[in-house]
Amino acid sequence: MKQLKTLLIAAVAFLGTTQAMNAQAKVAHVDVSEIMQKMPAMLDAQKQLEKLSSTYDTEYKTMVDEFQAKVKKYEQESTTVTEQVNEERSKEVQDMQKRIVDYRDNAQKELQKKEADLVKPIMDKIKASIQKVGKAKGFQYVLNAADLLVADGPNITADVKKDLGFQ
Repeated sequence: MKQLKTLLIAAVAFLGTTQAMNAQAKVAHVDVSEIMQKMPAMLDAQKQLEKLSSTYDTEYKTMVDEFQAKVKKYEQESTTVTEQVNEERSKEVQDMQKRIVDYRDNAQKELQKKEADLVKPIMDKIKASIQKVGKAKGFQYVLNAADLLVADGPNITADVKKDLGFQ
């Protein structure tokens, strides 16, 4: 009787362990940053952003140079003009300074907006590809390798890049 009880407990334990092993989710990982760095659409988006940034930088530098030249000129002439002219010039310099700061802030906002507009469709495409490849390979979860401390297991990065049409 005691042996039967022990055998029954062992059988239940064995079945429980087998069920736990079968219930484990299939997990893979993918390196999203590697895909983004090598994806042609992302490279094109980066070039567009660099060009726009360069345009903003050039305009900003022109405004700053003009501002500095005016300040220098006004400082040199400050002793030879009336107090009223100096006050008007001071106000003009403050207005220029405000325009420069506003321009810089707006340029940064525009760059961020443009980046979001360019990157969102690319990220959506990558996400859809990851889901497609993961589902086709039978994975229940696909994790970003950058978020993992240990990425030991199936890596579907190459499969996703192939699905997206590049290596």
